Formats: sequence, C-alpha cells, structure tokens
Amino acid sequence: MGNNINKKNINKNEFKHFLYKLISISIAIVIVFNLLFNLIFAERLEKLDLLLSLNDNNVRSKFSNKIRNELKKGLEKDNIFYEDDRILIFKLYKKIVNEFKDLEK
Repeated sequence: MGNNINKKNINKNEFKHFLYKLISISIAIVIVFNLLFNLIFAERLEKLDLLLSLNDNNVRSKFSNKIRNELKKGLEKDNIFYEDDRILIFKLYKKIVNEFKDLEK
C-alpha cells in the first residue's frame, strides 16, 4: 500500500516536471517564432501596407516624390541602362517596329 503511494507521488512529480518543461519549451518556441517573424516579415508587411494604401494623398505624394528623385538620379548618370539591358531594349524596339510595319501593309 505504501509502495503505491510513493509511486503515485513520483508519477505526480514527474508529471509536474513534464508540464513545466512543456510550458517552458512552448513559451520559448513562441518567443523565437515572434522574433523571427518580426525580423523577417515585419518590414515587408509594412511595405505591402504602404502599397495598398495608395488611395491616401500623402502616400501618393511620397511615391511621386520618390519616383522624381530616382529619375533625377538616373538622368545625372552617363548611362541610364547597363549594356545588357540596352541590347534587350533595342531588340524589343526592333521587334515592335517590325510589327508596326506589318500593320501599315
């Protein structure tokens, strides 16, 4: 009889330790997941929210100012495009010209 009581107490203690470990591991996993989510996805989600809020005048003016600044920077450079990009754009231009020639006939 006394042996059964000791086994029940040992089982209760082991179960308490198991629960403590389970809870602490669960909390650690939640904290790690939260940190990873904030470090990796939070900035991207902010940018996505900014894109989705284009109906706001302030957001549109920020985007237009940013586009203007980038255009000014691009115009200050000697070459706007890289060599590979220029070749691709020229080939696309030639193809478009040929398609329009077909329309004239």
